[in-house]
Parts: sequence; structure tokens; C-alpha cells
Amino acid sequence: QVQLVESGGGLVQTGGSLRLSCTASGTFSGINAMGWYRQAPGEQRELVATITSSGDANYADSVKGRFTISGDNAKNTAHLQMNSLKPEDSGVYSCVADFYGSDRWYWGQGTLVIVSS
Repeated sequence: QVQLVESGGGLVQTGGSLRLSCTASGTFSGINAMGWYRQAPGEQRELVATITSSGDANYADSVKGRFTISGDNAKNTAHLQMNSLKPEDSGVYSCVADFYGSDRWYWGQGTLVIVSS
């Protein structure tokens, strides 16, 4: 059984910053990649960023230059640094992870980000 726990969401003003963290726990032999999705009310879920265990990162066009994903393999943790936040960045941010030998991605419970205008 594995678990992903996110933290760091909250309320911030436009132009502000937040740092999300996600830590994987439980029984697993390793992590191939971690990432973040977000979903705003009434909107489709969007893949925001991913990072592999070797450090390769990818971003949605909407967050390039503002968000940075990083990983700490030793701590089974990924962080999402979000700068220059906009109201359209608001939503529930969910951490995902691809574990060694797994046939699916695992999801965290999500953390809410609200950017006020």
C-alpha cells in the first residue's frame, strides 16, 4: 500500500507564491516519476508538471516560466514552486506518482489553491 500526501496549498493574492509538497510513503521499491495535476470547478483536469527520477521536468504551457517542479529521491518527495500566481491557477492540485513495477499512477487526495484577484 502506498500513499501520497500533499501539503502547501492555501489562499494567496495575485502575483504571490506558494510551494506545494508531496511525499510518498508505504511499501514500494522506487519511483519513476512524480507530477501534479490541477482542476478548477467546472474545468477539465490539467497536467501541470512532471519530473522523472533522473530530473527531467515537463510543464504545461500555461505555467512555464512561473512554476518549477523539483524532486528529492532520498525523501520520495516532489515540490512544486508556484510564482507569479494568477486567479486562473486556482484549483485542487493533486500529486501523482509512478512507482516501479506499477501499472498505474497513484494519486494524492489533493490540496486547494486559491488565488485572489
